[in-house]
Amino acid sequence: MNTGNCALIPPPTEEEEQQCLFRWVEWQQSKYPELGMLYHIPNGGKRNKSEAGRFKAAGVKSGVPDLCLPVARGNYHGLYIELKRIKHGKTSERQEKWLDELKKQGYFTAVCNGWEKAARVLIEYLRMGK
Repeated sequence: MNTGNCALIPPPTEEEEQQCLFRWVEWQQSKYPELGMLYHIPNGGKRNKSEAGRFKAAGVKSGVPDLCLPVARGNYHGLYIELKRIKHGKTSERQEKWLDELKKQGYFTAVCNGWEKAARVLIEYLRMGK
């Protein structure tokens, strides 16, 4: 079978992965209503210098995970997810530090390459005992 130019299709961006995840969340909320509390922390993205300065002055911090589910499960206060693209998605040193500190504070943390992995983590987390 000739795959033609399919190998040239780039993997989804982090933003596209996140949009897919939130579409999945909409479909799953009837089964897992707590998913309605999942939110994105808009710390990433490219900004011009003045906008970056305003965001920093307003409390934006580099390395904070992308997603938060403020729902307690098991011995955890909530869940933080750092969402990466399927291919070539790597955490930075600052992201690793944030994830480590959040774990120390009693949060469940995960790095997920792709929205499907994030969806599995969310389901597994929500199925933990209350």
